[in-house]
Amino acid sequence: MTWPGRSFSSHVGCALAGLALAAVGCGGGGGATPAPATFSASLGASAVTVPQDGTPVTLPVLVTGPAGTTTVTVSGLPSGIASQFTPVSGGPSGTLTFTAGSIVPAGNYAGAATVSLAGQSATLKFTMTSAVAIKVGNATDTALGVNGVLKQFMSTSFQIAEWSGDPLGPVAVSAARESQLTALGAQHIRLQALSQAIPMKANTGAASDWDFTLLDQTVQPVLASADHSPEFQIAAAPAWMCNSNGVLDVANHLQDFAAYASNLVRYYNQAGFVVGGQHFQSPGTNPITWWSILNEPDYNGLTAAQYVTVYNAVVPAMLAVDPTIKFSALEFAGSSLGTGWPSDPEVYLPTFFAPAGAGGVKAQVDVVSNHFYSSCNQQDTDAELFATVPQFVAVENFLYKELKSRSDLASVPVWTTENNVNADYASANGMSSCNPTQTFVTDRRGTSAFFAAWRPYVFSQLGKAGNQALYHWSYAGDAQYGETDGSGNTYLSYWVDKSLQNLYPSTASSPGPEILTLTSTDNSSIEALATRNAGGTLTVMVVDRAVHAAGDDNESGDPRTVVVDLSDFSAFYAASLLTIDAATSPVTGPAGVGVAPSARINVTLPGYGVAFLTLTP
Repeated sequence: MTWPGRSFSSHVGCALAGLALAAVGCGGGGGATPAPATFSASLGASAVTVPQDGTPVTLPVLVTGPAGTTTVTVSGLPSGIASQFTPVSGGPSGTLTFTAGSIVPAGNYAGAATVSLAGQSATLKFTMTSAVAIKVGNATDTALGVNGVLKQFMSTSFQIAEWSGDPLGPVAVSAARESQLTALGAQHIRLQALSQAIPMKANTGAASDWDFTLLDQTVQPVLASADHSPEFQIAAAPAWMCNSNGVLDVANHLQDFAAYASNLVRYYNQAGFVVGGQHFQSPGTNPITWWSILNEPDYNGLTAAQYVTVYNAVVPAMLAVDPTIKFSALEFAGSSLGTGWPSDPEVYLPTFFAPAGAGGVKAQVDVVSNHFYSSCNQQDTDAELFATVPQFVAVENFLYKELKSRSDLASVPVWTTENNVNADYASANGMSSCNPTQTFVTDRRGTSAFFAAWRPYVFSQLGKAGNQALYHWSYAGDAQYGETDGSGNTYLSYWVDKSLQNLYPSTASSPGPEILTLTSTDNSSIEALATRNAGGTLTVMVVDRAVHAAGDDNESGDPRTVVVDLSDFSAFYAASLLTIDAATSPVTGPAGVGVAPSARINVTLPGYGVAFLTLTP
């Protein structure tokens, strides 16, 4: 028989037909006409990832069937994705090539390819992922951080009062809990004494006026842990110095407060002090170098002028006892500009930063501190909480602007000494303190996978703005606030903060890594930070903060795939990936996995979370 373009004997023709075609009759009578070739089509993969930077990606299309021209029509994909089918030479198979730009929203799409040949067709389903493309440059971005250096260290906080319990535990468990705290890597851990933990109880001149028992239950283990150098916040004055609103009576007790603060320095740093014939001195051997004066004066009843008066009086009195100590000023709570409220930084802070001869601060300032919370209402949505982070950056920039307005303060760094998702807490009747008509509900976004996206996002944005410390509020607490619970069990938040500290270490003697230039095709749902340490190791942090729906509240977020472009660098020896998301165990924490070094590496997060890609040259 004869095929178009080829001639074979009938015997050979039957043999080939049996291999290449559907069943074909073969026998006497001069041969038979072959049956039509069976049509089939398949894709070389069920999913394809197409980056938003226009890099072409191919998907094999495997086709068998009769002679003819194969056509492929693609459907189900968003506009902005171009597709083109190219047949291979000499056959019906070919490749689909996809390209996409940044106008294509990141995410996963259900696509279909309809393959047609000689009047026959098949529709093949596949998943296409529009991937965010990140390009890491081989240069320092001197506009970010502190002249291109990420100098931000991580820390944590303890509130000490009769309601906070014994977070580091009795003797039987204290060693393990102190070790767990040390492993966190926190620097200058913040200690805030309130209520019954304030050690001066009265002013009668008797020894019973002072009691450090509750305070030292936490202070001494912290002094023995981590860097042995906590920050002690003299958060509030002893009750007998306060007015009927519980606020320091500046007019009548300013010098009493200065004397009280000086005795605290004597207790922890010097030979102690004597009252009523009794000697009071810290049982520990480590002094306290860092101190702060009052907590959130803007929210706790002091005008800006009153705070300057207090600071200018108390700091010199403390330095007279120990001239080596350092001070964190303000501990300010206003976290957004332009409100016009008394706590608006633009309203409150200019008085503090006025020239020293015109009513401004004139005592020693080593650090200026602020506090940032994204909400005081559990009903605020995930999107609303993420949207507060640029406000934090605006306040950070304003603080640096104010500092630079005075030559004597121009080099003073900014620390964020309180930070968490939600500042609300339950009042005595179980109602919300911030929203008294609502029953208080624990905001679990402080320890859920949401936190694994939110805190790294805050860390990256504030670090790029020059912030030099980020403190968690607080170390021991419930699912809204804690890194550990009252029994020392770790939350996911512990592992997030531990990873940030381990991967971005920064100390006074060894500043952090350089921040590299970076471009991204999507800054709305992905946060990215690329750094290089002194040894040449690169760390690329990818944060998935993609909200699934506008009304989501502690939901899972949307998946994202990110293509990290490292083509500006020479080959790397090794690479690893550490991911923290909803699948991460809060008990054991994340575990890194090795990945193949490449000029382009895909990082996929299934929802809210963070991934750290580390590359070793």
